[in-house]
This record gives sequence, C-alpha cells and structure tokens, in this order.
Amino acid sequence: MKIALLGYGRMGQEIEKIAISRGHEIVIRKDAGDEIDITLADVAIDFSVPDSAYTNISNCLNNSVPVISGTTGWLANYKNAVKLCEEKKGAFIYASNFSVGVNIFFELNKQLAKMMSTLKDYNISMEEIHHTKKLDAPSGTAITLAEGVIENTSKETWILGDKNTASEIPIVAKRIPEVPGTHTVWYTSEVDTIEIKHTAHNRKGFALGAVIAAEWILNKTGVFTMKDVLNIS
Repeated sequence: MKIALLGYGRMGQEIEKIAISRGHEIVIRKDAGDEIDITLADVAIDFSVPDSAYTNISNCLNNSVPVISGTTGWLANYKNAVKLCEEKKGAFIYASNFSVGVNIFFELNKQLAKMMSTLKDYNISMEEIHHTKKLDAPSGTAITLAEGVIENTSKETWILGDKNTASEIPIVAKRIPEVPGTHTVWYTSEVDTIEIKHTAHNRKGFALGAVIAAEWILNKTGVFTMKDVLNIS
C-alpha cells in the first residue's frame, strides 16, 4: 500500500523502515508547513506535533484517506475528529501508544484496577519516563493508564506531580536522554507494594504497531482503537 507519513521525525523514520520491510511504499513524507496531495496515499500515519495533528487528520478525512494518529497533546479536538470521520464516512484510529505490548499492558492495568478497587489501604501512583525531546507531559500513554484506573476505581482524575490524594492519581513525569518509554503503576500500602511496569527497549514496537494498524484499517469505515486492531476483548 502507499503510505503518507505526516511527521518525519524519529518515529516517522522508524515507521518508514518497517513499512518498506513489509512491502509498502512511502509516497509522502511531510514535515510542518509542507504542502502535500494526500490523495496520493492509500493510508496516512500521523506522528507529527500537537499543533499539526488535527489539521493533518482533518485533511485526510476530508479527502477519504484512512488515517492513523499516534500524536499526543491534541485531544481537545478528538471529538471533532470523530464527528468529522462519521460525517465523511471515513476511517480513523487514534492511540496514545501503538505498541502491541503496551496495549496488552493497558488491559492488564484495567484488570488490576478492578481487583484493587475495594482495597482502600492502597494508594495508587504512576510514573512515566521518556526522552528529553518529548513535548508533552504526562505522556499520552500515562493518561490512558490513569483513565483505565479511573474507570474501575473511586479515583476521579489524575494530577501531574507526586501529591497523593483520595480522589487523584499522581503521575510523575521524568525526561531522560534516549529513553523510549517506561511506565509504572504502583499500589502501595503500609505492608506491601504491587507494581506493574512496561519498559520499551526501542521505538520499533511503536512503529510496528502503527504499520499493523494502517494495514488493518484499509477498506474499513468508522472510528477504531488498537483493541479492534489486536482483537483484544
């Protein structure tokens, strides 16, 4: 298939390598401000920046090009993207993280939250570590993890920092050079700690998941998630 890469930073370049290795062709490599003809592509993969993501996604949907987005920090416009996709009968997937392992981790996180929901002696906290060039904090992946806990416990929201309250999940965000992504969820009581953790060794897992999602979405209509792509129930 012919792929448009909307955002040609380190993730875009990693996606290119994997896409080509799987027999696909890159027909567009877009950096911020570039003029493109998106109709040249069968599918678009957006790993741009928060200020460009919604414009990129809208351009795809308005031109009947299925679009995969892994850009975080733009979700104030997510509902608008969903509405546009439905109006145009397009195809759209957003994921805070396309890694197969991380999406399994998301489900594990929800199941643990359900099991811990009645155990009030445990405080919940999270930490995410990424490379110093990551623009947003906390990461989209950490926010997804927090939302999974909120759905299944009495927690009401998350907060950036290490202050622990009854209604909030504290998320500590660290930026360290050359760290692809590490996410940890802790349940801590006076007597013990339960910890689940996902550590990415490189960017290949994220890139592979994005290409798999692009392959999956061809000839489909609707708004989907990685749970659909991976058939995770």
